[in-house]
Amino acid sequence: MSEPTQGHLRRRVPPSRIVGLAVAFVSALAIPASAQQSGQERRGQSIVRDAETEDLLRDYAVPIFQAAKVNAKATKIILVNDRSFNAFVANGQKIFINVGALLDAETPGEVIGVIAHETGHIAGGHLARLRQQVANAKILSVIGMLAGAGAMVGAANSGSGVGNTGTGAMGILTGGQELVRRNLLAYQRSEEQAADAAALRYLAATGQSPRGMLTTFARFADSGLFRSRAVDPYLISHPLPSERISQLERLAKQSPHFGRKDSPELQARHDLMRAKLAGFVERPDTVLRRYPPSNTSAPARYARAVLAYRSGRLSEALAAIDGLVAEQPSNAYFHELKGQALLESGRAREAVAPLRRAVSLAPGGIPIRVMLGQALLATGDADAAIRELSITTQREPESPDGFRFLAMAYGRKGDIGRAELASAQAFFNSADLRNAQTQASRAMAKLKPGSPAYLKAEDILNYRPSQDN
Repeated sequence: MSEPTQGHLRRRVPPSRIVGLAVAFVSALAIPASAQQSGQERRGQSIVRDAETEDLLRDYAVPIFQAAKVNAKATKIILVNDRSFNAFVANGQKIFINVGALLDAETPGEVIGVIAHETGHIAGGHLARLRQQVANAKILSVIGMLAGAGAMVGAANSGSGVGNTGTGAMGILTGGQELVRRNLLAYQRSEEQAADAAALRYLAATGQSPRGMLTTFARFADSGLFRSRAVDPYLISHPLPSERISQLERLAKQSPHFGRKDSPELQARHDLMRAKLAGFVERPDTVLRRYPPSNTSAPARYARAVLAYRSGRLSEALAAIDGLVAEQPSNAYFHELKGQALLESGRAREAVAPLRRAVSLAPGGIPIRVMLGQALLATGDADAAIRELSITTQREPESPDGFRFLAMAYGRKGDIGRAELASAQAFFNSADLRNAQTQASRAMAKLKPGSPAYLKAEDILNYRPSQDN
């Protein structure tokens, strides 16, 4: 797993939730463009890459995607390094889940319920329809402001003495925008209710209990966001928590699967995943409170092994990991953690074997294969590194990490044109268009015109962001 502070890939992500998206667009009606852009920069979040978590979430999601008739290959789940409890859909078919949501979820069903709800937004085309609603809202807002301005001019010309002309005009100007905002939020509340209903259908179709979803939304309702009893229901984008939980509880208990529990095997994987995340992202004292030395379970030892490695106690970490490997020799992620601990402690040659073992046990784990490529590169085996990293970039062409190390490997080989192309792709995937196009231009000067590599560089050089971005 990549820690946030250790070379972990960062991207700008959109405002949280579909709710945040709408509020951002509505606010933009009255905010200068420069202020809006700086706000987007402030909302940037770092992305966590971890093969174990990604594989587990994929196993949670695929049955839901199939029930929703959503393309599982085109739909991605992305982990956000944020301790708050949140999940949202953005950029088409991408589900973002905060680390905090996973740490707080005690059962697989709680996470599956979140995925089912967000899948409801995807299957319902809510994001695309919301964009259309926002576009319509902008038009209505402009019309309202123009009408208000006309009324203000008319009032001034007539010399009306009823009230204060300026104050009345401001009320006309802002009243139209307020109506637009309320209409948009009402639209969003209906979409949230539709996503809840869809989630319950998907859980029923896959024979899973909606109890976890109910627990999750009850937890969310108890959060600080909904503590005020004086909230105006017309000024929030989700249904009121009491109404939402009441409706969910009534519908969930009608499911014939309500009493069904998650399988012990799935619960065990869930517990290990949470322990690993806690070890990486929580404060050391928090980890030890959650998993004290008196707790000798595999998840607790896993969390403490991660903490020991993070704290520089390599011998202690390796001993704990070896104990876990002895108990579960086919657990790819124990081997991965050992390889990562060795690699990041400057023992790359020793890291290769456990990382190769991890790749063989979890061949779809792209972050593991990237780490193996990094270890091979550190040992001086550029050819082997290129083979591994080429696989990662083919399977995951949108990630910058594989391209970044691939650029280094080609550089070691003296293939500067391909090194610059890989560097351009890494910058491009990190949303750094300026550096991406600089590297692409340099690569084109060295690559054979018309070759596939040359055409890739040319595509990056000629790329122009759409006006909607």
